[in-house]
Amino acid sequence: MHLAYPAVLSALLFCTGLYGVLARRNAILVLMSVELMLNAVNLNLVAFDVWLSKAAEETLHSGQALTLFTITIAAAEIGIGLAIVLAVHRNRGTADIDKLRDTAEGHESDGPDRDASTAAQAEKAEATA
Repeated sequence: MHLAYPAVLSALLFCTGLYGVLARRNAILVLMSVELMLNAVNLNLVAFDVWLSKAAEETLHSGQALTLFTITIAAAEIGIGLAIVLAVHRNRGTADIDKLRDTAEGHESDGPDRDASTAAQAEKAEATA
């Protein structure tokens, strides 16, 4: 088999994962896209390891060893990532990345209604006091 076939497939998988990371708003889908990108890297590592082992007399299979490390890191990443997403979903009620970004900034709006909303909050505080 030519090296071009797994390399092209790996590039397509990586581009699909990159699109998923950039375009998705759900945190779980972003994690799945990162996993797709890591699997594309694994495919590339194994393909180049096989291709280089045909050229060398002594084969170390370093690409396959790196693939095992990558799979281990990917498993740890998805476990920790899912735990964080579930904890955030329990606290905030959503896994939407855009809404989470807004909550990280402190609920401040930069629009012209900001002064009106702060004035309304001040009036509400005075009415309750």
